[in-house]
Amino acid sequence: MTFRILSLLSVLAIAGLNSAPAMALDPAVAHASTTAAVPAVTAADRVLGRADAPVTVIEYASFTCSHCAHWANETLPQFKTRYIDTGKVRLVFRDLPTAPAQIAATAAGIARCAAPDRFFDVAHSLMAGQAAAFEKGDAHDWFMNGIAVSGRSQDQIETCLKDPAVSQALQAEVEGAVAAGVTGTPSFFVNGKRVGDHSLEALSAAIDPLIRAR
Repeated sequence: MTFRILSLLSVLAIAGLNSAPAMALDPAVAHASTTAAVPAVTAADRVLGRADAPVTVIEYASFTCSHCAHWANETLPQFKTRYIDTGKVRLVFRDLPTAPAQIAATAAGIARCAAPDRFFDVAHSLMAGQAAAFEKGDAHDWFMNGIAVSGRSQDQIETCLKDPAVSQALQAEVEGAVAAGVTGTPSFFVNGKRVGDHSLEALSAAIDPLIRAR
């Protein structure tokens, strides 16, 4: 299955968000015959925190995943205060669109098309507004709110979404996640090792020994 980013205008023409957020990937996507290491961090990644932080946490998330929104809205503020703001951790956000995949992929595209320093502003807007968008059954205002904090105009975002490089980059990220054995969102890796529980306590248990060992 290929995740395809639609142009914003095409998505807005669809009949709203008529299916609930899903945590698991489509089985056709989730299956991988072998498990590879999580892809290394590159300049293409969206990173929150200092580049020289001793611990790297990679998150695979979807903008239509309710569990991801809960983590972003409830856990991330504490995580940021404890680890990111203190220079101990850099958080790498990677996309793994879940159902409805076209809506999730377009949301991901809007965030990717934002000004370089506005990605996490858009991500915050999308995660904060997710529940209301699903309750309303319409992605229009949800997308528009993301664009409003993107540092780009609507025309610029629409033009960017039509660029094949955007969908290709998203697809490559999805393929890297599947190869690493990721089957649901949110999923976290701490210095390359999978953490089964995305609670603050579980992440702290994986992170703190790495910091003490330095």
